[in-house]
Amino acid sequence: MNYLPAQIISKKKLGQTHDIKELEFLVREFTADRLPAYQMSAWLMATCFKGLTQEETANLTGLMKTSGRVLDFSNLKNFPVDKHSTGGIGDKTSLIIGPIVAAAGLSVPMMAGRGLGHTGGTVDKLESINGFNTKLDLERFQELVSEKGLSIIGQTEEICPADRKLYALRDVTSTVDSINLICASIMSKKLAEGIQGLVMDVKYGTGAFMKTVEEAEELARLLQYIGEANGLTMTSFITNMNQPLGRFIGNWLEVKECIDIMEGQTFVEDGYDFYESTRELSLTLSGAMIAIGGKADNVDDGYKKAKMLLDSGHALEKFKEMCFNQGAHEWPIKAHKSNHKMAVISDRSGYISGIDSEMVGWASVKIGVGRTKSSDPVDSAAGIEWLKPIGHKVNEGEPVAYLYSSSDQKLIEASEMILQSLSFTDDKNSIDDKPLVAKYISSL
Repeated sequence: MNYLPAQIISKKKLGQTHDIKELEFLVREFTADRLPAYQMSAWLMATCFKGLTQEETANLTGLMKTSGRVLDFSNLKNFPVDKHSTGGIGDKTSLIIGPIVAAAGLSVPMMAGRGLGHTGGTVDKLESINGFNTKLDLERFQELVSEKGLSIIGQTEEICPADRKLYALRDVTSTVDSINLICASIMSKKLAEGIQGLVMDVKYGTGAFMKTVEEAEELARLLQYIGEANGLTMTSFITNMNQPLGRFIGNWLEVKECIDIMEGQTFVEDGYDFYESTRELSLTLSGAMIAIGGKADNVDDGYKKAKMLLDSGHALEKFKEMCFNQGAHEWPIKAHKSNHKMAVISDRSGYISGIDSEMVGWASVKIGVGRTKSSDPVDSAAGIEWLKPIGHKVNEGEPVAYLYSSSDQKLIEASEMILQSLSFTDDKNSIDDKPLVAKYISSL
C-alpha cells in the first residue's frame, strides 16, 4: 500500500502511533530512493520530539533488519550468540569475549564497527594486527562461524542498508540522539547476524552516551524489549564508564592488553592491577553469553566456565586461530612502535576524584587513535597509557598518563586535555568509587 508521506509525518508530529504498514512504507521507499531525504528528515525530527512506542520501535527494527541480507545460522549445532557494547574509552572486551565464548562451544558471529567520535571501534583494533582481514565476504564469514565458531568482521553494505542510509541522514540532521532510533539502529544489525542470543553492555558515566545509571537502564530495557520481541534471548548489564577501561587506550595498545590478559599476565603497580577491569568485565559478559547459550546453568556458573577457559589458555588458542583464519601471518603479533612518547605531568597534588572520560577519548582522537569522520585514517601505534585511576594519589610534577603517537603535532594539545579531564580532592574518603557493574537485567 502507498501512503502520502506528508500524512505519515503529520501523524507523528501530532504524537500519534504508526501501524506496521506505515513504517514499512517509510523504510521501503527511503531505502529504494523513492522517498526524498527532506521528507524522511522531517519524520526523523518528529520522531525525536514525539518518540515511538516500544511496539513501533520493535516493528521499525524488524523492518530495517529485513531491508537487506539476513544471515541464517539456524542449522548450526552450536547456539549463535553475540555481545554489543554501547561504546566507551578503552573498551576492548570483544577481543577476549569472542574467543572465550567460542572455546565454550558456542558460535559467535560478530559484526563490529569502526571508531567514530570519542569511542574506539573493534574493527580498527583488529586491523592493527598485521594482515588481519575484517572485510571477509559473508560466505566466508558464515563458513568460519560454522566450522570454527568465531569470526569478527566489519559491517557490510549487504546488511541493513536502511540503517546505513538512515544513520547518514540522522548524522546531518541532529537526530542521532533519539533513544528509539538508537535502539532500532543497534538491534537491526544484530538481528541481521542471525544470532539467537545477545548480551548488551550498556555504558553509563562520563565516557558514555548515557550519563546516569537511570538513563542507561532505560536504554537497556528498550533494547531488551526489541530483542525479545524479535525472538532473541537477551541479557543486559549496566556498566561503569566513568574512567577508561584497563591500562591502555588505542588500537594496537588495546590488542596488546587483551593478548596479555589471555596469556595470564597482570599489570600491577602500587598494589593495583590495571588489567583487572578489562578482565573482569570480559569474564562477566562471557559468562552471560555462555549461560544464554545453554552451556552453563546460570550467569555465575557461566563466569566460572569463562574463567577456566581464560586461565587454561583455551581462549588464547581460539584468538590465535581467528587471527590466522582471517589473514594474520605471524605469532607473536608484530608490535607497532610509536615515534613519539610524552608524559602528561600533573600540575597539582591530591587524590583523583573524577575523570571526564569523554575528554580523554577526544584527546586520543587528537593523537590519531580515532576519527571525527568516517574517511579519516587512524594511527595503529597511537594511544594513551593510563597511570592514575580514580582514588589514586598524585603528586605535583608526577605523570598521570603517557601519550604515544607517530606524530608529535598534537601531543601538547592532547596532554592539556588529559589534565583538564581530571578532578582532585584532598580527602580520599569523600571519593565515590562506583562498582564496575551497576545493574543486571535478564529474562533468564
